[in-house]
Amino acid sequence: MLEFSIFQRLPSWSQAEALTKYGTVLAQRQHQEWTVSLYSLNNRFVELWERGGLHITTSFRADATALAIAEPYLEHIDLQHLSGS
Repeated sequence: MLEFSIFQRLPSWSQAEALTKYGTVLAQRQHQEWTVSLYSLNNRFVELWERGGLHITTSFRADATALAIAEPYLEHIDLQHLSGS
């Protein structure tokens, strides 16, 4: 497990690799030409923005609510299996 404080100190070029290795992908969406993946890493949320070989990570403030973070992903999450349909 990679602690979030250590992750934040990694160089930007290595954060994406560490995120895919140690994080858990929760959801994915498209924003213009970017593929944006939401990860959980040591009880924190981190986004990975990918486009044409470029990888950028962004993290959220500790006081951000899970609902506010997940809102852009909600239309892309299939919840049908939860309704019994």
